[in-house]
Amino acid sequence: MEKTWWKESVVYQIYPRSFNDSNGDGIGDIQGIIEKLDYLKELGIDVIWLSPVYKSPNDDNGYDISDYYDIMDDFGTMEDWERLLDEIHARGMKLIMDLVVNHSSDEHEWFQQAKKSKDNPYRDYYIWRKGKDGREPNNWKSTFSGSAWEYNEATGDYYLHIFSKKQPDLNWENPELRQDVYKMMKWWLDKGVDGFRMDVINFISKVPGLPDAPNPNGEPYVSGSRYFKNGPRIHEFLQEMNEEVLAHYDVMTVGEMPGVDVEEAKKYTHFERNELQMVFQFEHMDLDSGPDGKWDLKPLDLRDLKASISRWQNGLNGAGWNSLYLNNHDQPRVVSRFGNDQEYRVESAKMLATFLHMLQGTPYIYQGEEIGMTNVHFEDIEDYQDIEIRNMYKEKVVEGNADHDQVMESIYTKGRDNARTPFQWNDLEHAGFTTGEPWIKVNPNYKHINAEKATADPDSIFHYYRQLIQLRKQQPIIVYGDYELILPVHEQIYAYIRHYEGEKLLVITNFGEEPVDFSLPEEIEFEPEERLIGNYADDQSHPGSFTLKPYEARVYKGK
Repeated sequence: MEKTWWKESVVYQIYPRSFNDSNGDGIGDIQGIIEKLDYLKELGIDVIWLSPVYKSPNDDNGYDISDYYDIMDDFGTMEDWERLLDEIHARGMKLIMDLVVNHSSDEHEWFQQAKKSKDNPYRDYYIWRKGKDGREPNNWKSTFSGSAWEYNEATGDYYLHIFSKKQPDLNWENPELRQDVYKMMKWWLDKGVDGFRMDVINFISKVPGLPDAPNPNGEPYVSGSRYFKNGPRIHEFLQEMNEEVLAHYDVMTVGEMPGVDVEEAKKYTHFERNELQMVFQFEHMDLDSGPDGKWDLKPLDLRDLKASISRWQNGLNGAGWNSLYLNNHDQPRVVSRFGNDQEYRVESAKMLATFLHMLQGTPYIYQGEEIGMTNVHFEDIEDYQDIEIRNMYKEKVVEGNADHDQVMESIYTKGRDNARTPFQWNDLEHAGFTTGEPWIKVNPNYKHINAEKATADPDSIFHYYRQLIQLRKQQPIIVYGDYELILPVHEQIYAYIRHYEGEKLLVITNFGEEPVDFSLPEEIEFEPEERLIGNYADDQSHPGSFTLKPYEARVYKGK
């Protein structure tokens, strides 16, 4: 297996609006990030992934870009950004930017031109269709509720928007559009960025004809995802992007790809295919969703998590590369989701980190994960800012007959704003995030969950993450070793072994709040040499048989 810097790196995602506000306007900004780079250096991370900071009307928190060559006023200036890049590089870290090219903002100059007339030069930068039988061109539903089509008065037809109506989809069938995207990517890479995280990049190829989706219940709009996820030309487009742009730079690439499976991911990430290095897949993030999607809550069955993670660990081993994550800007806080954010918040946060960071792949840490930030419970729907939450609540409660309390419980559990409350820096007003009024309320628990307390406490979640990151740099087996699941049907213990050049790692985690007995299966050969890390004091017990405490994690090295 080829050794590369991006396989050995640990990535930290910054959601700039919520990270640190330097000027008191209540919105995190680039200067605020610069102020906290030494904190990230102390944590030990190698790469910063910066969520979008481009010019945007902010309909979807910056994922609606109106100018790919400029910085959003809320965040600062291009000079601020250039200083950020210099300061990151000066500390020996790297920066990857978000690349959002499935869609633009409707305020982008391309779209402003395209909507004027059918013969405008930019017309084919977007996807237009005539209405059908007095309604939209097809029955596709937007990810943010309602139709995926919006009528344009000037030209008498509709444009496609898989997301908000202010996020028209770009037409990747148009080679001129693709060349403009590649030109923009080169511009940023020539400025010195170290790679891209590509937003819903597997949506860029749509099935020709854009047919209606199956609709057995006769609903007005249904998911058309089968017609735009992993479409017929997606690999051609990514190989062209690689040939024209990415192959000419030493960069890191990861594609966000909802609906991708292991076999498809091999095509995207296999080193001989020249597409991308990693994908973000969502299989393990959908395991606590019922048949009606993310808002349909069900408890996690640990056996499902084992099956999913093992499928990806074994499937991509030697054939591609895994990205490892449990948190990001679109996901609820994992300590509230798969752990216990009350009595065992510290223990379960450390356990989940151990489980993830000992797998094969590149780990991603989302801001606040390293101090154990939790989900938030705002009582008033007006306190939520996310377009997805607001649209869902309106559709289900205001316009439908769903129960308010039940819908709020879904929001408390799965809402994206759980990840977007301001970073909790200290126990001062607004958690030290801003001297002004924050754009979204701070989680009230900041008085006892904050970075100042965590960095001062040697036994904190923060310092545990530091240990995990240091171990990864010292132990090649953690990065490159093969993966072997043990106890596949155990309902509480997730344990696995890593193998590399005659060495083994034994990783044992308790996903429950009850003590549980662990015994190494008789057929497993493991001679322990040392305990590398654990989230409880070492009791010197033999790794072959012992009782795990609530949410305990242990890692042993041996042969």
